[in-house]
Amino acid sequence: MRLLGRPKGAAPARRALASRPVLGWLLAVVALALIGALGYMVLEGWTFLDGLYMAVTTMTTVGFREVHELDLAGRVWTMLMALSAIGVIFGTVGVVAENVITDVASGRRKAKRMSRMIDGLRGHWVVCGYGRVGSMVASDLLADGHQVVVIDVREDSLQRAEAAGYLVVHGDGATEEVLRQAGVERARGLVAAIDSDAQNVYVTLTARSLNPGLFIVGRAGAETVISKLIQAGADRAVSPYTMAGRRIVNLALRPGVIEFIDAALTRAEVAFSMEEVAAEPGGRLAGRTIGELRAEGILTLAVLHAPGEYEPTPPDGRLVQPGEHLIVSGATEVLDQFAAGDGFAGSRSWQAQA
Repeated sequence: MRLLGRPKGAAPARRALASRPVLGWLLAVVALALIGALGYMVLEGWTFLDGLYMAVTTMTTVGFREVHELDLAGRVWTMLMALSAIGVIFGTVGVVAENVITDVASGRRKAKRMSRMIDGLRGHWVVCGYGRVGSMVASDLLADGHQVVVIDVREDSLQRAEAAGYLVVHGDGATEEVLRQAGVERARGLVAAIDSDAQNVYVTLTARSLNPGLFIVGRAGAETVISKLIQAGADRAVSPYTMAGRRIVNLALRPGVIEFIDAALTRAEVAFSMEEVAAEPGGRLAGRTIGELRAEGILTLAVLHAPGEYEPTPPDGRLVQPGEHLIVSGATEVLDQFAAGDGFAGSRSWQAQA
């Protein structure tokens, strides 16, 4: 995925560069006033304060009376001061206005560029909420090679997300307009990871109505909210606190098993992987037996009949039916070859497969 994030010091540096012309013009105004005062002192013999007063009133075109009667040289000097002041002062106004317009225009250009890039995405993931949980979800998705669009209402969260390399959309993920901007209708999946359980339910309801085939995972702050997320249309719902407790216990009781599963799921520094694969009609899995798949390096751990309903360790003679989901393990390159014809099913909506 192309990183859109900019270095943290880039924006201040651009502002500093933009302020240099303004500072230069301000210095020019001060210099012109001093030069004008010096000219009156030399040509008319006035004091510095009288000369400065005359120079400033001439430059600002306020129209007050002359401090002293001017001779020919003084009048010519005053005309030169007036013409020079028009260029300097109005030039200063033009530079300031140009910088303001440039800042506004650059923000709009950036938003349009971001929108165009999101419009070009297909099969990406939408992460609603870039807090502690959402940032970890987005990071793991990006590390696994997926494109990610982050939605959040907090500007500081979006700045962190953009700096980390994600496409971002500002707004409430529970609204259709914001989800459409994130391309949810073309997305592969959505993770509702907002700190509010109610917001996650609303996000799930809205996203499901826009894309019936979307795979939705909802975050539940309380165990009782999991059923509500499922009713709202989430394919899976999880409580980070409950999962953390279970993981701690499993690491304490069976650390080797957990480490093996983690390595298989993350594909980190190992040559094997664990995936959920859908047996597409006409693919390389449908119509084959479990034994035939094992002979080709695909170990079938279970057949998934419905969420939470497994047929563990199916016998070698069992025939794989079209549309079935298999939990398999094997060499990474072997699984990738099979996925090219059937596809990993972990991010597909179960309802869409049924």
